[in-house]
Amino acid sequence: MTLKWSLVFDKIPALLYGCFVTMEISVLTLIFGTVLGVILALMRDSRFKAVAWTAQFYIWIWRGTPLLVQAFLIYFGLPNLGITLGAMTAGVLSMSLNTGAYIAEIVRSGIHAIDPGQREAAKALGMSFFLEMRRIVAPQAMKICILPLVNQFIATIKNTSILSAITLTELTRQGTLIAYNSFHYFEPYIAVAVLYLFLTTIFTFLAGVLERRLA
Repeated sequence: MTLKWSLVFDKIPALLYGCFVTMEISVLTLIFGTVLGVILALMRDSRFKAVAWTAQFYIWIWRGTPLLVQAFLIYFGLPNLGITLGAMTAGVLSMSLNTGAYIAEIVRSGIHAIDPGQREAAKALGMSFFLEMRRIVAPQAMKICILPLVNQFIATIKNTSILSAITLTELTRQGTLIAYNSFHYFEPYIAVAVLYLFLTTIFTFLAGVLERRLA
């Protein structure tokens, strides 16, 4: 069969729109996932066992089950309970809930990397928990966590392809539509792979710049 690259060139606007949707999902996921991850990390270290166990149970569930199944439950399953969400909302929600579980462990490892003596000194000075976190722990933990968070963001960009299964028109979905309409599969998916590689390479480069600066 003759390859028809003109199919790809004719659909560049659609593919670029898919890139935009992919990045939109990724950025929203990183924002909401980070907020959730910080909350879960603090809950994991809570002195109240019920709170710590709740966070641990959440992380166990969301890290131990496939993202695709989670997206299906939210998009296709919730309507059975009377809750109907659009594809974009369901996609961002499922990605955020999943990513939050991973970011929680990143943040928690960053907090635990701080010398315990510094936290004990903060308590000895009479600092409250939140003051201790804001002035002592957070500035140092942020430096430790920044690179793993960038890597998580890169993984999130690739994971958005899973959301094509719930009809969200991100990059993979756009490539699939081109393939279905033309009966040519090699060219569209090669183009999709190249665009994903381009996006992830940009953030891999930024991660390298951050690593050199933080070093």
